[in-house]
Amino acid sequence: MDPTNAVALLLLWMTLLAAFVFWFRSWMAHRQIERRLQSPAADQPPRDHLSQGTSSGLIGQWLFRAGYRSRNAVTIFLALSLLGLLTGAGVVSFLLWSGVDDVLERLLVTLPGGVGEVFLPFAWASPWLAAGFLASLPALLVASRRKKRVQQIEQDLPLTLDLLSTLAEAGLSFDSALDRILMTQPRERPLATEFRLFQMDILAGRGRIDALRRLLRRGEVPWFSIFISAVMHSEQVGSSLAQTLRAQADDLRVRRRERALAFAMAVPVRLLGPLIICFLPGIMTATLGPIVYQIVQVLDSFLRGALAT
Repeated sequence: MDPTNAVALLLLWMTLLAAFVFWFRSWMAHRQIERRLQSPAADQPPRDHLSQGTSSGLIGQWLFRAGYRSRNAVTIFLALSLLGLLTGAGVVSFLLWSGVDDVLERLLVTLPGGVGEVFLPFAWASPWLAAGFLASLPALLVASRRKKRVQQIEQDLPLTLDLLSTLAEAGLSFDSALDRILMTQPRERPLATEFRLFQMDILAGRGRIDALRRLLRRGEVPWFSIFISAVMHSEQVGSSLAQTLRAQADDLRVRRRERALAFAMAVPVRLLGPLIICFLPGIMTATLGPIVYQIVQVLDSFLRGALAT
């Protein structure tokens, strides 16, 4: 095994061990603080993240907005991240100790024309790229879940706003219109889930402004936040809720049209990357390849003749 790889592997394991010790000490300190805070109010019922409206800590808020709202979500995420780190370290150790990277390097070197030497950096970095992918896999899954949740909210919001404004103009209150809309919505959709939590807050005795603020913190989607802020402003000022909802529906429709136009205008720019990477090398090879081959043959024959004389 190469001494450089051995030193890098040793540094990797030392870093992982230090990260595990730091995480374990932080977790123990967090648990002790929770016990001390909960000990004076042991007779009170426990409160989950949904009753609090949000979660504490950056990781907790990130997981909460992605839809992972159990009490042990942060602990499970950190444990899975640590497992991914250890798995990635095991993959790197196996690849370095088994000599697979050396075999791949010799195979690339033996390719004619020196083409394989171009891909040598990728062969050297492949174990570390695999380790990084395994270590970041839980974070990638949470980010994908958060992106999907935002897309579903933005997809359901225009129709919900149109229905709310229509029912409000027909004379129904905000709560009655929202209740009629939620009766027809699937329970697994995130927007319907957030509105049902808002109804639970209202039924629990919270003020409407407080419930709307908690709904705003739980969503953290730009279009949804603008809509909730407008409803809160209408409640505080006492303006017509039907006019506010209709204005928000029209504004959201305009923003969706502008966003679609922006995506359509960005399509040619986004196509440049695949065209340059995928098509341009093949076109250059097909057009200039024979010419370059003939030039190389002429130069080779000229040099052989010069050396022979």
